[in-house]
Amino acid sequence: MFKAVRQPPISVFRGGWSALALWLALLLPGTASADGLRLVMVERPGCYYCIVFKRDVAPIYHRSEEGRLAPLVHADLRDPWPEDIELASRAHVTPTFVLVDSEGREFDRLTGYPGDDFFWPYINRMITRAIDAGADQAIP
Repeated sequence: MFKAVRQPPISVFRGGWSALALWLALLLPGTASADGLRLVMVERPGCYYCIVFKRDVAPIYHRSEEGRLAPLVHADLRDPWPEDIELASRAHVTPTFVLVDSEGREFDRLTGYPGDDFFWPYINRMITRAIDAGADQAIP
């Protein structure tokens, strides 16, 4: 006979406690806002992992909480870099996901795409840290 195991309600959130902290940070008065955050995907034509990301994650990213807080923008590795974005260092691997603040300064990055099981919690933590820091403490 099977015994039903009850999970705490938080387990329904992707990202667990960090997702809850992110949502609470946005809902509670006086907390930081994610206004101006952007997630820049540095890519290049023919990149296998870029193709996998675009197939598996990109179509739903804009509908996620992470996508609402830090919209995804694309930048080609070989094109001139957008003038309004300041990187801590040049990206050499594709895809590279760079979280930039409202001033266009790099806050954090994820190099490579190891699959959606790793991508979602990592991006969630990046955004949570940016909100907690007020997104004004870009990495050196």
